[in-house]
Parts: sequence; C-alpha cells; structure tokens
Amino acid sequence: MGNGKLFIVMVGLPARGKSTIAAKLRENLVKDAIKTRIFNNGDLRRRLTGEETSSPEFYHPQNREGVALRERIALLNIQWAKNYLGKDGQVAILDATNVSLKRRKKIITQLDEHSILFIECINNDREILEASILTKITLPEFSNMEKDAAIQSFKQRIRYYSTIYRPVRQEKNFIKLDSLNNQIMQEEISDDIPYYDRIRDFLVTDTVKNLFLIRHGETYFNLENRIGGDSGLTENGMVQARALAEYFRKKKMPVIFTSKKKRTVQTAEPIKRSQKQSIIIPLDEFNEIDSGVCECMSYEEIRETMPHVYSARKKDKYNYVYPEGEGYISMKERIDRGIKKALYLSSNSGNIMIIGHRAVNRMILSHFLYRRPEDVPFIYIPQDKFYHIVATQNKKLFQLKEYRL
Repeated sequence: MGNGKLFIVMVGLPARGKSTIAAKLRENLVKDAIKTRIFNNGDLRRRLTGEETSSPEFYHPQNREGVALRERIALLNIQWAKNYLGKDGQVAILDATNVSLKRRKKIITQLDEHSILFIECINNDREILEASILTKITLPEFSNMEKDAAIQSFKQRIRYYSTIYRPVRQEKNFIKLDSLNNQIMQEEISDDIPYYDRIRDFLVTDTVKNLFLIRHGETYFNLENRIGGDSGLTENGMVQARALAEYFRKKKMPVIFTSKKKRTVQTAEPIKRSQKQSIIIPLDEFNEIDSGVCECMSYEEIRETMPHVYSARKKDKYNYVYPEGEGYISMKERIDRGIKKALYLSSNSGNIMIIGHRAVNRMILSHFLYRRPEDVPFIYIPQDKFYHIVATQNKKLFQLKEYRL
C-alpha cells in the first residue's frame, strides 16, 4: 500500500464542515502537484434526482427507496474513485456523511487496493450550526421552499442521520477533527499513509483565499468623535455603503459577516442587494470594543471628566481595560473565535467579507499580520478604503485598496 495512492473518506453529520475541509485538502494537494479529486455524494444526488431530495423523509432510515438510492449513489462514487486511482489519480476524497458503521465497512471492503484515511469532522457549536444551516438552504434543492420550512427540513435531515451516527473508533487510520477550531482531537494511524504530514498540516492551518476587511461607513457618532454605542450611518455613510456595493457587485459574496451593531449591518445591506445570492450573518464576536463606563462619550469628555482613565489608557493602549468594559487584550479571544466562525461558515466560496469596526478590524488584521501587541491599537483603519488579505501556506498578501465614491 506504500504506492503513493490514497483514499480519504470524510465522516460527519450534515453542516459540520466536511465539504469545506475536502475542498481545502484538494486545493493544497493540487498545489503540491498531487493529483486529487473530490467525489461528493450530495452533488451526484442533486444531479441525478433533482429537488425531491429536499424532503427530510428522503433521509429517513426506514425509507427503503431513499436508502437504496443513496446506497446506489455511494457505490457509484466509490467506483469512480477507484477508477480514478486506477489511472493517474493519487488522492481520491469521498465527501459524504458516511456516519454508519455499515457504510464505512462497505467502503473498506470496496477500497482494498490502497490506503484509506478517515477524517471525522466534529462541531457541536449550536450558533455555528444554525448559521451553517442558513448557508445550506441556499442550495437549489430548497429554492421552492419558504425559509423557515427549509430550515426545519434540514434540521430533520440531521436528526435522521443522527439516529445512525456511529463515531469513528474501530477504523485503522483516522483523524477526529474539531472542524471549527482546526484542532485534531484524536488520531490513530496504523499504516504508512501517503502525504500524511502534508494532510495533517493542512487540517490545522487557517487559510484565506480572499478576505475583504471593511470598516463600517461614517456614523453620527464618528462626526462627534464618540466611542461605542449603536449609532446609525449618516447620509455620507450610506453613500459609502452604496459605493462599496458597486465596487463588489461583480465579485461573488455569498456570505457577509458583520457585528450585531446597526452601523455594520447598514453598510452590508446595499452590498447584499447587489449580489445575486447573499446572506448577512451578524456575529457578536465582531462587536466593537466595549468601553464600559466610557460608552458613548467623546475622547474629550473622557479626558475632562475621567483624567485617570484617559492617562492610564494612553500609557498602555493595548493592555488597558475600560472600567466595566473591555480592552484590546481582552478582545483577542472573541475576535479569534469570530475569525474561526467566519472561515468555517464561508465554506468554499473563496471570497470572505467582514464588515467590522476600527478596534475589531485592527485585531483581525493582527491575527494575520502578527503585529507586536503595543502596535495593534495604531493600525490604520480608514472608512474610505478596505483591506484585501490572502493568507495561505504558499502566499501572504495584504493590500489597502480604495473604492470609488
């Protein structure tokens, strides 16, 4: 089996990041001149059967017709994967739930010519699962359903899969992956798995093809130099939002991440309207720094009424924490978590957009730029420009770009 050919078998309940991980593996292996192809059961099912598979009853374990059809699709993809490696292919990725012991035993029996590596994707974060379902129901198979009906349909599908789910445990070669945090929870490797070091490295590395990091448009609080709060956009801020929408109109933005604050959502809405298909996902993790007792005050007011706060923060802006609020240092954990969520939920779109705030965007940039902590509070975050970030194992790019007003 040490012939440089490998089957990777994805495992996990729906909406756990399997297809995102599979696409990430393929892209990186291909960059290393390793011929890799994905065999996705869901894509094949949609091509062969159409919209009727949006019904959750299609996935009921007691639905004989549904079970038979899904088995036929699985066997077809297994055969195509075997044919691929039988020719010049080197890695074949079987992308499906594969949650039952019966299915995995069948895969092991059928794929006996080359090594098999099982990768089980695990993520039990309820908020992320809810948001992930919102991206799933944009698939064509749900196009004839109302949003709430589509959500309930997909949740029922997950419940049916859960009844037959048996975690990977007895298989010879497997990795259990926390697919939100890119952390390996458990690994058991008995054979000499081709490309294993490269695969393992890919699994634990954050990669960003195109991240567009934008600060919200001008607000009424900006004009008064006030911090925090939930001010809306000025007319000039709305002009900026519409200019951003025009700039990104021809770039596919299926998901736009914002904070829960009004000003970021207002900036996102014209961009969403300019897209053929796009959703806005507000995340608490991207909310602006909580300035506690200083919330909604201007810097001048803080200097005059709370000189001790003003001077203490001026001495060490990164480590200073506002009374009853936050500081840059205490934001780090939630910002890192927000980045993980955005990368997870952006799936395979290639383009990721985050519309945040000045302090938040500084922390996001520092995540990729590795700036010294004391320099982070001074990173330039204008409202009439945005950052374009590419961060992969082979490329690092940071550009500050203008959009026309």
